[in-house]
Amino acid sequence: MIMKTRKLRNLEVSAIGMGCMGFTHAYGEGPEEAEGIRLVHKAFEMGCTFFDTAEMYSYFKNEEFVGKALKGLPRDRIVISDKFWPTALPGQDMPEGKLSEVGIRRALEDSLRRLQTDYIDLYTEHQMEDGTEEQVAHVMGKLIQEGKIRAWGQSSPSAEQIRKANAVTPVTAIQSEYSMMERKWEKDVLPLCRELGIGFVAFAPIGNGFLSGKYHSGDTFQKNDLRSVISRFSAENMEANEPLLALVRQYAEKKNCTPAQIGLAWVLGGGDFIVPIPGMRKEERIAENLGAADVELTSGEYEELTRALSQITIHGTRDGRDIKKLGTVPDGVVR
Repeated sequence: MIMKTRKLRNLEVSAIGMGCMGFTHAYGEGPEEAEGIRLVHKAFEMGCTFFDTAEMYSYFKNEEFVGKALKGLPRDRIVISDKFWPTALPGQDMPEGKLSEVGIRRALEDSLRRLQTDYIDLYTEHQMEDGTEEQVAHVMGKLIQEGKIRAWGQSSPSAEQIRKANAVTPVTAIQSEYSMMERKWEKDVLPLCRELGIGFVAFAPIGNGFLSGKYHSGDTFQKNDLRSVISRFSAENMEANEPLLALVRQYAEKKNCTPAQIGLAWVLGGGDFIVPIPGMRKEERIAENLGAADVELTSGEYEELTRALSQITIHGTRDGRDIKKLGTVPDGVVR
């Protein structure tokens, strides 16, 4: 298949990327390593060139998996998105502080080794620490000049944090949760990205799978599945969110596609600077998710759907701080 592409400022990527976190954990048992590698290669064969990971995910194991999976693919045709945590993770000795130049360089070198590559295309600060925007941006500028990274980004920043950082070293992309179920960034962050020419990488673009319509109020999730502590997946909230699924199914029938594809098409419809990165651990999910790039909502359909969404109350949240606080899933899953 011929995959459409989009620009995250200076990086050209497939219109839909692959979120790789779920291959090592966070959504229950993942596939065996060999099968996971096969699926990553299958996604590449189907046109996906954008692969996202982080040192936080299962504490370095996800980076190691992604390094193995991408090793056999042409490096100049793939874009690796990686994220560094702002504080020291288990096993990291960072007396100078993780966000110091020494700390960032040490984290980067370790990630390069795990990813088996000489450079990272998009290197993102995973969570924001107030008051450090300029110092981190300064270090990122040095790393770009040295060729260690091609571009840098921030995850879930405020508009003010973006402006501060971008004034020092241009930010290539913001990575935050964005879907029909989480639209808070529309108020100021998305308009600012459009204004400044910054890309936006949307994680959990189908609501951690809820918008696929494959989950029901009677379902239970394993303890190592983060949906077990996301309040949107409580029985009462899943039932209360049925009007959203009914709306999505209505459009899926109209466009002759799946509900998940409507969820992704809607995210894509928000602007050509937005790139969703759904997780996909089965071959049929890869075909379905990547196929959403060919589901086009007309401007009228997008506006009509968005107006309808605004009339629906979303019950429950997906708050990373709550997930970490509960401590009922393994460390390393907070986005």
